[in-house]
Amino acid sequence: MSSPAQHLSRITRGARSERLLHVEVVPARPARLAEWPEAVEPPVLAALLGAGIERPWSHQREAVDLAFAGQHVVLATGTASGKSLGYLVPALSAVVGAAGRGGLRRPTALYLSPTKALAADQLARIEALAVPGVRAATYDGDTPPDERRWVREHADVVLTNPDLLHHSLLPGHERWSGFLRGLQYVVVDECHVYRGVFGAHLSAVLRRLRRVAGRYGATPTFVLASATVSDPAGHASRLTGLPVRAVTTDGSPRGAMTFALWEPATGADGERRSATTEAAELLADLVEDGVQTVAFARSRAGAEALATGARRRLEVSDPEAARTVAAYRGGYLPQDRRLLERGLRAGDIRGLAATNALELGVDVSGLDAVLLAGWPGRRASLWQQAGRAGRSGEDSLAVLVAADDPLDAYLVRHPEAIFGAPVETTVVDPENPHVLAPHLAAAAAELPIGDADLALFGPGTRRLLDVLVASGILRRRPTGWFWAREDRPAEHISLRGASEVVAIVETRTGRVVGTVDEAAAHSQVHTGAVHLHQGDTWVVTDLDLEQRAAHAVRGDPGWSTHAQSVSRFDILGTDRVTDRARVATAFGSVRVTSKVTAFTRRLPSGEVIGQHALDLPERSLTTKAVWWTVAPEVLVAAGVAEPDVPGALHAAEHAAIGMLPLVATSDRWDVGGVSTALHPDTGLPTVMVFDGYPGGAGFAERAFEAFEEWVRATRDAVLGCPCRTGCPACVQSPKCGNGNEPLDKAGAVVVLELALARTG
Repeated sequence: MSSPAQHLSRITRGARSERLLHVEVVPARPARLAEWPEAVEPPVLAALLGAGIERPWSHQREAVDLAFAGQHVVLATGTASGKSLGYLVPALSAVVGAAGRGGLRRPTALYLSPTKALAADQLARIEALAVPGVRAATYDGDTPPDERRWVREHADVVLTNPDLLHHSLLPGHERWSGFLRGLQYVVVDECHVYRGVFGAHLSAVLRRLRRVAGRYGATPTFVLASATVSDPAGHASRLTGLPVRAVTTDGSPRGAMTFALWEPATGADGERRSATTEAAELLADLVEDGVQTVAFARSRAGAEALATGARRRLEVSDPEAARTVAAYRGGYLPQDRRLLERGLRAGDIRGLAATNALELGVDVSGLDAVLLAGWPGRRASLWQQAGRAGRSGEDSLAVLVAADDPLDAYLVRHPEAIFGAPVETTVVDPENPHVLAPHLAAAAAELPIGDADLALFGPGTRRLLDVLVASGILRRRPTGWFWAREDRPAEHISLRGASEVVAIVETRTGRVVGTVDEAAAHSQVHTGAVHLHQGDTWVVTDLDLEQRAAHAVRGDPGWSTHAQSVSRFDILGTDRVTDRARVATAFGSVRVTSKVTAFTRRLPSGEVIGQHALDLPERSLTTKAVWWTVAPEVLVAAGVAEPDVPGALHAAEHAAIGMLPLVATSDRWDVGGVSTALHPDTGLPTVMVFDGYPGGAGFAERAFEAFEEWVRATRDAVLGCPCRTGCPACVQSPKCGNGNEPLDKAGAVVVLELALARTG
């Protein structure tokens, strides 16, 4: 079989060699084996041996021992390292052990994953082990009503997701009393996904679960599984509210990985090729050479476009190979997904374009090569995706293809920021009042909240309960706090975001084709908007904010739309301040008020063919922000003339937002920014970056803490971009409400340099 070096040599032949910027070889890792502990029940041990798993890896044994001892544990090791055995072995042993001893109530286990597909994969794994007496079942939105009762009453291993736990199991806990009474293990898989606001929601749901389980006399052991994160024990403790031990030393074998950093070609017109186009070309070449490859795209539409591009290229040179290329993304039917997975394992599919639906633990590994079309957002995701290559300990190839983005451009030219840096801090704030308050209402509806529950939800709980009482949502009684309304509070909470959603409704049929967060609806699905959903283009004919519905018709009008907005921000309180040599940095609470005022229509060439006013209400967001101020005379002395100050600050703001994921687990769309040459609250030129969620999500706070690292990388990215006046790879933003005007790239470098200046 050809080596990764030979694969890389083939795709860099000719003029392409200039696009290869760096090659890193990640060394191989030997196996570290252990023995199965005596506590593993004989039927489970027999099933493991029958499946060919004669000995565990060292990290599996360590996690199993901790779980058997009742110690909450998080297993944070690499892709395809067998983390699932760390929780399946103790859970299955508990179930069959109690059955053999004739217990009055068999212990049960609850498995939580962020996707239904992953729960289905774990069910298939349990069924493949075929441990006698284990009754496992998935319970989610697709479970037929007649099966749900059987699962509640008879299953001892239930696999579901946090959304169903929140909306169904906890509010209806009386129907689950038998299952909850025996609850011995709670598994939280892929726990690194739960960060920011989603993580805050899950932390509240898990605390509600602990309280309801306690009502039935159960105190379950939590076993979490995670990709590599910087502080897995701390992250798991914030999610569960419990002390958690971390297992991080990976005992599974790993072949060497050749990791290449790649910059797409720039055409004669000065336009750089997209990462999707470039990755499609590389995928076609690798498939043609017989290299089984998965290419990760950032979006569903990107995965489809990448597969289509690779097939088109192969249809010219090798039509037979073109038929071995497919796409894989969320939204596929389970049977279609299984066919793709089987095709990969059998070698019938040689090239696969995928979204992170394949990253999240789906059981496909052992490929020859991985392409990443654009930085996946976090180092944890990078290593998760790259880890899909490497069959049976063989060496593998991974290639990161830079997208037209400041962070991508920086990373491929600063490999030490990838290979020499730890994975990012995962941010979760369990005490975010905007998230916790509605969950306290939901908890009170499940079981009245007593004084003994206050510590479970954190020090701010009593104050939030008083607010809920004053609002008429809860009623205070001598024995505690009671739900005071007729409706169900869980119906008003969306775990995947802090706001309600707006449905995208097909005008002709009334069919709901998708949703967007209410906060994004004004800019994404306003009347006249051209909206891309699952690869299809829709034109919004009417946005009904009262009914939370955007009515749309399918079709591509030949242009795109871009919303324009105005914003202002009021500083409500400053939590921390640091005075630097030329600027002052601060972190605190702000109120951001924005209004979408118009949208432009643009042809694919970028030509603006129309601008249309919109009459939409203002939106107000109270959140957390990081900001820095600089005196006007300092800017002038540094060479930024007064007329150029707005463009310099604006460009620095855009670039800083683009680089924030380097230090925080944010996406460009998780945060916002504003800049002004004179802010009424600071009296100075000000640049601000704020969390795009009510109450904050922890991103701005992380930016304040890592300010110098963040701003230095931002400056280097802008300086290192070869464009003259600014482009999408440095200071232009795809979400700018002002049409990327004004922007001053040179002025942005000065603003960033001033922010980095040291005293003395």
